[in-house]
Amino acid sequence: MSQASSDTAPRIDPSFADVGDVVTRLRGTGYLADEATATSTFLADRLGKPLLVEGPAGVGKTELARAIASATDAELIRLQCYEGIDEARALYEWNHAKQILHIQATGTRAWDEAKTDIFSDEFLLPRPLLKAISSEGRTVLLIDEVDKADVDMEGLLLEVLSDFAITIPEMGTVTAARRPVVLLTSNATRELSEALKRRCLYLYIDFPDAAREKEILASRVPGLTDALSAELVRIVGVLRTLDIRKKPSVAETIDWANTLLALGAGDGASGSARGGIDDGLIARTLGVVLKHRPDLKTAFKELKLG
Repeated sequence: MSQASSDTAPRIDPSFADVGDVVTRLRGTGYLADEATATSTFLADRLGKPLLVEGPAGVGKTELARAIASATDAELIRLQCYEGIDEARALYEWNHAKQILHIQATGTRAWDEAKTDIFSDEFLLPRPLLKAISSEGRTVLLIDEVDKADVDMEGLLLEVLSDFAITIPEMGTVTAARRPVVLLTSNATRELSEALKRRCLYLYIDFPDAAREKEILASRVPGLTDALSAELVRIVGVLRTLDIRKKPSVAETIDWANTLLALGAGDGASGSARGGIDDGLIARTLGVVLKHRPDLKTAFKELKLG
């Protein structure tokens, strides 16, 4: 693993020419970015600043990171946060079993001699943050659902995102040669620290309006008729206004569209005047977009499905 002086700042190597370039290249991956998303993406890339993306689950926060990586031919490295995640899972670990076997295999030696061998790249298990910092190519670092991690993890992220350097006591400091594009996502289940927010640019992604969601469906579900798309988006829009535990995501809208097409909706077989979806078909497939029984009961009542 290459090392550099901590005094050497990682270079910023932008991938996008302007905001319009972001829109075009993300669209080429299937991600339809609005003006705010494209502008925030451009600034994160051009300024080398982390981008904190908040919004409801399923609006495309994680997908944005994948799209940026695909559009820029970069490696996507993902740190999935969860309650109890620690530095070892985020930074690096030592392969202790392999170290012990190596010591046993090389016989009795002085500790100063043995530790030179066992604290080296061969025995290091890099985790996402170290992988992103040490990568020599273009990298998109996705720190996903950061709000699920403990507050202590925010301190670690602040340290790493400040200098893009990680110190390994036994080996020295690893500093990024090229600053990765960094996206942090949050479902806002808890308030993040002001210190972390100050470090980042900020973008809020909400559920798309009807016109954009129909555009997304047209892009992702070939063969979907305009009438079926409009009715599907209308129903999903109604579901999102209900007092339910989990509102349908864009991905679930796409899944529902594919489900309905597979069952023959929109080809006239259902005998429906509502874009090819009758009440029975809606009732049978509602579990594609709603995954909790109370939510289904609420939807059945509000949609008058019997």
